[in-house]
Amino acid sequence: MTDTLLRGRILTFHRDPGDGTDPGAQTYLEDGGLLLRDGMIAACGPFDEVARTAPGAAITDHRPHLMMAGFIDTHIHFPQVQIVASWGSQLLDWLNGYTFPAEGGYADAQHARAMAGRFCSLLTDHGTTTAVAFCSVHKASAEAFFAEAAARNMRMIGGKTMMDRNAPETVLDTPQSAYDDSKALIAAWHGKGRASYAITPRFAITSTPEQLEMAGALVAEHPDCYVQTHLSENHAEIAYTAELYPQARDYLDVYERFGLLGPRTLLGHAIHLREREIAALSDTGAHPVFCPTSNLFLGSGLFDDAGLRARGISNGIATDIGAGTSYSMLQTLNEGYKVLQLQDQKLHPLRAFHWITRGNAEVLGLADRIGTLDAGTEADIAVLDARATPAMALRMDRAETLAEELFALQIMGDDRAIAQTYVAGTPQKGHAR
Repeated sequence: MTDTLLRGRILTFHRDPGDGTDPGAQTYLEDGGLLLRDGMIAACGPFDEVARTAPGAAITDHRPHLMMAGFIDTHIHFPQVQIVASWGSQLLDWLNGYTFPAEGGYADAQHARAMAGRFCSLLTDHGTTTAVAFCSVHKASAEAFFAEAAARNMRMIGGKTMMDRNAPETVLDTPQSAYDDSKALIAAWHGKGRASYAITPRFAITSTPEQLEMAGALVAEHPDCYVQTHLSENHAEIAYTAELYPQARDYLDVYERFGLLGPRTLLGHAIHLREREIAALSDTGAHPVFCPTSNLFLGSGLFDDAGLRARGISNGIATDIGAGTSYSMLQTLNEGYKVLQLQDQKLHPLRAFHWITRGNAEVLGLADRIGTLDAGTEADIAVLDARATPAMALRMDRAETLAEELFALQIMGDDRAIAQTYVAGTPQKGHAR
């Protein structure tokens, strides 16, 4: 296979840059080169130096655009692609009014396959190269999700949702069928190519204790799988969970009792936490996931990023499509910045872009594979154009620093600011796809 050499400005992170005063946290090159070979980054450095090592490489010149690692979305719902921007109500009403009816259609394998293609294209159009996705309760939806990701060679994580109560029959399984289907999907997909499986009880309200016991059994049998669910998004949800699980000390304790907490556990939202829950998150290494556009859309509350980080807890950040309102991790950062501003918490632009690349990769335990532009990592790359719209170009006429450029991208950018996306070295946008 012919080597490909990408030329452009390069930004990659080595650690969390915090308030932006740590120059060693990132590498920035004005004229950088990325040598791509067999889906991997073979070399990263100044363009002239990299070019000398690969005289026969086909050169793609992305100057003056900025190349960085592809974005990582740690909480998204694949079957909700057609209910984004459904007129609002709060969480439980929104689930019953929009989510469950839409997800019922994913029993149809043909529909699931068609939506999987659209879903993956929307991700890469927005610069996202890895996502952690809830599929529907139907095995066919997870099969469609993984098959589409495999066809594109995307590093994706997902799982069949487990839910056996408090929802329409069209989206219910049973404790045994959930276990059996999940077990079969793990055997078929987990660790195959770039796929990983996430054991996926939707949340405590829609799973009986018997089903959560089955989820715990899956975790014990497959400790290298992820676990994804929801936690403490909404006050009514928390109260209902307490009614359903009166023996639990708090919401998180429901999952804790069934062995679902650990470093590979992703807990969407985690807004209204008690002190004991925060301590348990710290002790178990489980990861809250900040979903700012969804939290604002449903009026759920404000995520305490700084408070959790002060306790040694590593937080992901995600779109949460379809209560989330944009596939763009740039727009997710935009709304996340505002949520944190309301709590007098700061999000420096360098830290923001670290969060959606290497930061989320660390949360997933995958920073040795994705999230940076280091040689030896997988060639998932986003190419950003900070002058993508007239308004952005006008702003950039006054920008003097990299941080100012990043902040303009974060606040004003969307899919138009993604000049190209590479998945395992293959371009995905426009005619390239």
